[in-house]
Amino acid sequence: MQFADGLNLVCNTLVTKQEAKLVTYVAGPVKNTVDYIMVRQEDKAKIRNVKVISSEECVPKHKLLVMDMWFKATKSWLRKFEPRVRVWKLKEEKTREEYRCIVGDKVEEAKWKGLGVNDHWLQMIGIMMERAQDICGMAKGPCRHKETWWWNEDVHLATARVRWRKTGDTFRWRERTCANFV
Repeated sequence: MQFADGLNLVCNTLVTKQEAKLVTYVAGPVKNTVDYIMVRQEDKAKIRNVKVISSEECVPKHKLLVMDMWFKATKSWLRKFEPRVRVWKLKEEKTREEYRCIVGDKVEEAKWKGLGVNDHWLQMIGIMMERAQDICGMAKGPCRHKETWWWNEDVHLATARVRWRKTGDTFRWRERTCANFV
């Protein structure tokens, strides 16, 4: 209880109920409230009900303590798009060679003496990122095809197989099975 008071937590002891509805420990004639649910002070207004279910024992001699809370559904906000370098363009041979030549020239021109390892690394990253932006460009908007990366010919055939089974057209199914799936 001192721990809860020290961290400004609210316990179920602050709820006014009949004693029988707050007793969580029963051992013969001894009845006591020893199980607590702690809630932050700012969530106190969200508590609707605290009760003990006397017919349920979660551990021997301890009754199940339940708290009902009301939470407002929060609206999920869309993340703001942050432009990215189009590094996937480096897969093309022509772009890759151009990038390699320009970065090589810039690395030779850079002054490396007297720099620590971290400064050396940061300068190298700066050179590589600047040249990648110049050659590949920046993405203008978010990815439009988020869920289609997994769709391929195998998935298409598997879904077609299930679709044909569900239609009950066994003749067409046998014909297409022999032709496509063997």
